[in-house]
Amino acid sequence: MTAQIEKVTGMIHQYVESIGLTQEQVFDFEKNTWRWRKGSASIEVFIQTIRFDNGGSRDYLRIFSPLLQIPANDLLSFYRHLLQLNDTNLGVKISIMPNSNWVYATYERDIRGMDYHELATCIADMEYWADTLDDELKNAFPDWNN
Repeated sequence: MTAQIEKVTGMIHQYVESIGLTQEQVFDFEKNTWRWRKGSASIEVFIQTIRFDNGGSRDYLRIFSPLLQIPANDLLSFYRHLLQLNDTNLGVKISIMPNSNWVYATYERDIRGMDYHELATCIADMEYWADTLDDELKNAFPDWNN
């Protein structure tokens, strides 16, 4: 583990404690991931290292929240709405992972130069948007197959 990853890991633990949770409640040692709920949203935080062919690498703070499953109907309207959300909800992108039928709110940032204030802002923003967007999308696009 690099010094920068250790620093950011400590900041994530500090953030978790600042919202009234403990490392034991939210940290999965096997997956090296933090998970908790904010309102109706599930929040997952981890650090991912991307390795390059030239031997270099970069470490990223990644935050995910599953929002809803892709609805069975009205897909054109649904995808258009997701693209519009990407334009209006600053700092958070809407994504669909390969081989998944779930829509996620996603945040990513290289950890170089990150301080606690920025980390806390990024996670708190994701908590807010995830808790807001999951309800908004479920109301706007219910799955008519269920």
